[in-house]
Amino acid sequence: MTVKQNAVVSIHYTVRDEDGVQLDSSEGRDPLVYLHGAHNIIPGLELALEGKKVGEQLQISIAPEEAYGEHLDHLVESVPLQAFGEQPVEVGMRFEAQTEQGPLSVVITAIDGEHVTVDGNHPLAGKPLSFDVTITDIRDASAEEVAHGHAHGPGGHHH
Repeated sequence: MTVKQNAVVSIHYTVRDEDGVQLDSSEGRDPLVYLHGAHNIIPGLELALEGKKVGEQLQISIAPEEAYGEHLDHLVESVPLQAFGEQPVEVGMRFEAQTEQGPLSVVITAIDGEHVTVDGNHPLAGKPLSFDVTITDIRDASAEEVAHGHAHGPGGHHH
């Protein structure tokens, strides 16, 4: 069996940034289990796994636009400190901001006197990523998994 649309795929992975710094890994844990074709993983990784078989090991470089997207300047904004009311603020705090397009997860990146800079970009936006991946299992998804858009059971989603 190969990795294809509506297959439940299990992978072990290590992801590194452009400087080779390890960002995440499944080493020592259960493999990542996802429903292929349901946008459960970044597009570049999903595309690179298409057609592969159990046991295959891959080294994959993924450009920002196929990972977490380019860094978008319009998602960085300076807001008045008073907008936070009495809540203490510090660099690195993450919260949900209400925008015209709906809720947006933002992080405080700077505090300058009476102004706070918030960034709504994904932390890995604009960064190329490198993956070492081993495919450990592939199976057909159940009708329920396809309908729900994710894998169920061990390593997958639990309802």
